[in-house]
Amino acid sequence: MTEDQKTVIVVEDEPDAAELFAEMMRVSGYRVLKTYSSTPAISMIAEEQPSVVILDIMMPDISGLEVLKFMRRDPNLKEIPVIVVSARSMPSDIREGLEAGATIYLTKPVGYLDLKKSVDQVMQEQPSDNSSMDIPT
Repeated sequence: MTEDQKTVIVVEDEPDAAELFAEMMRVSGYRVLKTYSSTPAISMIAEEQPSVVILDIMMPDISGLEVLKFMRRDPNLKEIPVIVVSARSMPSDIREGLEAGATIYLTKPVGYLDLKKSVDQVMQEQPSDNSSMDIPT
């Protein structure tokens, strides 16, 4: 991976939706990896250390919320932004996702501009290198 091309991992059990999200990110210039299951997602995220994860909540094996909670407990993964894209759209679902550590919570269907804006936003909020951020005094 070059510094110019950041990696996005898409975790989505519906192949059509996964490919749609992946294509949205590819046309935006990102390197994209995708998985249709939560179990391999955890090891993929740990190995790849992506710039951002796009995560569905309702998965066939482990809930996306469990993946998110795992990431937030792991010191090597806790700073990776996670954009939840889920059909679960009740206020309680959104609150639960944000409390579990989602950076942004989007509800399906999600359009290209909304997803791109969210990914661009979390990319801008990341430090550009591994140094600590300056805290104004």
